[in-house]
Amino acid sequence: MHVQQRVIMNPKAVFAKLFRSRFSVLFSILSLYVILLFLVRIAFLIWSSKDLDLNFLQISRAFFTGFFFDLTVGSLFLLLYAVYLLIFPKKWIGSKFDKVFTYFYLVLILIIIYFSLLAEIPFWDEFGVRFNFIAVDYLIYTYEVVENINQSYPLPLIFVVLISLILITLFALKKISAFKNTFSDKRSISSRSGFAIPLIIVAVALGLLMKNKQAESTDNLVVNELGKNGVFSFFNAFKANELDYATFYPKISDKEAYKILKNDLLQENQTYDSNSTDDISRTTKGNTEQKPNIILITIESFSGEFIKAFGNKDNITPNYDKLANESIFFTNLYATGTRTVRGMEALTLSVPPTPGNSIVRRPNNQNLFSISTILKKKNYQPYFIYGGDGYFDNMNNFFGGQGFDIVDRNRGNALSDDIKTKRFQIADNEVSFENAWGICDEDLYKQSMKYADRNAKANKPFFQFVMTTSNHKPYTFPNGKIDLPTCNRNAAVKYTDYALGKFLAEAKTRSWFKNTVFVIVADHCANSAGKWEINIKNHHIPAIIYNLPHQPEKIDRLTSQIDLMPTLFGYLGWNYDTSLYGKDINQTKPGDERAFLGNYRTLGMLKRNVFTQIDDRKRVKQFGVSGNDQSLSEMKTKNMDLVSETISYYQTASERFKNGKMKMTKKETLLTKK
Repeated sequence: MHVQQRVIMNPKAVFAKLFRSRFSVLFSILSLYVILLFLVRIAFLIWSSKDLDLNFLQISRAFFTGFFFDLTVGSLFLLLYAVYLLIFPKKWIGSKFDKVFTYFYLVLILIIIYFSLLAEIPFWDEFGVRFNFIAVDYLIYTYEVVENINQSYPLPLIFVVLISLILITLFALKKISAFKNTFSDKRSISSRSGFAIPLIIVAVALGLLMKNKQAESTDNLVVNELGKNGVFSFFNAFKANELDYATFYPKISDKEAYKILKNDLLQENQTYDSNSTDDISRTTKGNTEQKPNIILITIESFSGEFIKAFGNKDNITPNYDKLANESIFFTNLYATGTRTVRGMEALTLSVPPTPGNSIVRRPNNQNLFSISTILKKKNYQPYFIYGGDGYFDNMNNFFGGQGFDIVDRNRGNALSDDIKTKRFQIADNEVSFENAWGICDEDLYKQSMKYADRNAKANKPFFQFVMTTSNHKPYTFPNGKIDLPTCNRNAAVKYTDYALGKFLAEAKTRSWFKNTVFVIVADHCANSAGKWEINIKNHHIPAIIYNLPHQPEKIDRLTSQIDLMPTLFGYLGWNYDTSLYGKDINQTKPGDERAFLGNYRTLGMLKRNVFTQIDDRKRVKQFGVSGNDQSLSEMKTKNMDLVSETISYYQTASERFKNGKMKMTKKETLLTKK
């Protein structure tokens, strides 16, 4: 017995039993997967070293945790094969069926393994994290995503690499006699159970016990993400694609939350319409009203870092730079999120970024109180003009549900039956260039011009929400327009700026130009990766209000993306009722400025150089914000007033949408349908 124990504990003996048995291929693939993920983790560590806190213990823990995630996923990949190896009849081992099944299963698993590893590289490059809800969302919109991949990356080369990796792996398994051992070891089922049962137990147990939150042990985003597994994170995001605020986030009483909110929202030129605790509707008193046409241009991924005024020296935005000097220029404005739908939500609903999916993508998001409610009461006809198919990210249903007429490529995806709005197709003969995400910005602006001309001829004021796409990967656009080649970010930015300048130059020749105000803002920044869970600098975006009968000025006060449209209404002197969370920055008391930033699970409020952060583990953290990089340093003592204020905004916004309180009243609905 003593001799037998020594054999069991001998590493060479263990190796021989595992890798020279019926389970040789299985354990070889499992080992390969764990080793590959270890190497990828090292690569990501080096890649993002500038955003790391070089704490040996934390990094070691990340690798230790990551090992168990990798073991979990690898074991689950091979779980079915382990059951097959266990129960397959002894007399048929090595048969043609046995070999076909093994090779088929093996190739399938290798395709998944290598494809997921190859896919993680560009995802980490763009977002600085493992697969998350963005990757889940992309699966829904296969046309745009597949086309984007096809246009962004050399697919033939990727397929060659993928096939080569699989063939090399099969060759290596043959060289180490893994297949020979798998097809020649004809031990009994009872003997095989000593291999299969422990693996099955480990796979099931780890699958049930391992949670992504176990990797989130530090304040450093990179360290936390290093400890995760991309495939595991993908399925975790798939399961948790909706987050209920009341279940997962810190709360205060609803009464207290609304009290704080209503005190903060009220401007000097506003009064509340009722004394009801949860009624935030208020009347805004303006001056002499102006009713110009309004064209809101939302530029894809237009980071503040591209602008000359914010330190860029590449001269890639000469038109925007010139416009900024002739406009109301917001120099301290922050996007609420890191995706287009968040920018749309902020600009139309003027609401903080509630956890989980953007309201744009959620069900039951029709007839909400939005800027369209206000515009329609002023007799404007709002348009949503988009160069792709607005089916993507549920944009058409959202905008149509708020009463916008839709202009898009319209590839046959219908609106919901209960949405009664007009939809206009951008015809093929109106398109000179198109990529995965839609037509080029020049063609898009021609659509804006077309419908502006049409409304001007009918003598009807119009509002356009124009969403560009040229500044999105694969960064392709028509040749011969600028002095940079396609397929890189700076070139795409410069083309976007070129198209904007060309559009405004042409607009100046139209009779409606003098009575048209242009609001030009980014939907979000070009990247969100960084050291912290929320990297404030990566939410800084430019915004201007151009052609307003007002002296050019810079607004250096902290401004949220949700404040942009209420601020415009203030410049126009409008009297209106509002239930928006956004405020006119010019009517906001000094010291009350704030900006809201979120990234799906983590939410925060920036105010007075303090960033208050809440997350789905009911944690509350506060950071001091300092320096040009807006670095964060955790505060030991919390400012509880700011904590309560942060919670009040997110808690009430989530509660109001969930319980239908964001909906327009029957009276408002009737008024907007006139």
